[in-house]
Amino acid sequence: METFATTLTRGSLLAGLATLPFALQDCARGAGERPVAVGSKNFTEELIIGEMYAQLLEHAGYSVRRKLNLGGVAVAMEAMQRGDIDLYPEYTGTGLLTVLKQPPLHSAQAVYDAVKRGYAERYQMTWLAAAPMNDTQALATTAAISQQYDLRTLSQLAVLAPKLRFGAIPEFVSRPDALPGLKRFYGGFNFKSVRIFDIGLKYEALLHHDVDVVVAFGTDGQIDAYHLVMLEDDKHFWPPYHVAPVVRDDALKRWPKIAPALDALAPHLTDVAVRHLNWQVDGSKQEPADVARAFLKTAGLT
Repeated sequence: METFATTLTRGSLLAGLATLPFALQDCARGAGERPVAVGSKNFTEELIIGEMYAQLLEHAGYSVRRKLNLGGVAVAMEAMQRGDIDLYPEYTGTGLLTVLKQPPLHSAQAVYDAVKRGYAERYQMTWLAAAPMNDTQALATTAAISQQYDLRTLSQLAVLAPKLRFGAIPEFVSRPDALPGLKRFYGGFNFKSVRIFDIGLKYEALLHHDVDVVVAFGTDGQIDAYHLVMLEDDKHFWPPYHVAPVVRDDALKRWPKIAPALDALAPHLTDVAVRHLNWQVDGSKQEPADVARAFLKTAGLT
């Protein structure tokens, strides 16, 4: 999703340095065998998964040029359309709502089918296998609050909201797919108070008991690290946001082994696995490339 970002210590530097050895490889291999250009957007999860794609393709025998940390979805799509990159990780919900500008769908298969068809027709791009992880919008609370109020679902929160303090990020109080949409869809959601926090401070506010419920995303590393309870969207208000490689059709024709190399990763990217990966970078301050390499090795993919 596009509503969060994490500052990394060496992300931009790594992205720049990574081009040098592959430029030298280009000279050695000849002008007709350029590297596969792998991109990513500019937050932790994208950098990790982009690195996984790059390392998997290298393991499959391809030369790879990394163009990670590009920016948001608009920047990534512009790079794809220009041919500056050949592929990058994208989310089905983002593809549906932000890129194709289609109305929300709530079945994971329906969303995937819609973006696969829409990108093929409009952009000559292919969605490969989607992972089970779902980086959807969400609301989270502490285990103590969940137990105190027997709070597990958004339907329950809609009713309990007048007793609880809500911690939001700025856009969540105004976007139609956020708090206003929840009020229309579920009813209720009239919180005792609503406080606005910078995105990096919302979990701190929850842990310090300044609020009782906060905006979250499905694969945030803090959910497991802090033993938080992500409330179930039991009426399916939000569409699914499953990650998958989006690849230019001409790249698939040029390098046909891209698809099987990347599709092998999909089943390993579960919510729990990706939360752990994100926390290794955001919490333990490891480098995305190192986290990706260890994960692929443990999964038996490299």
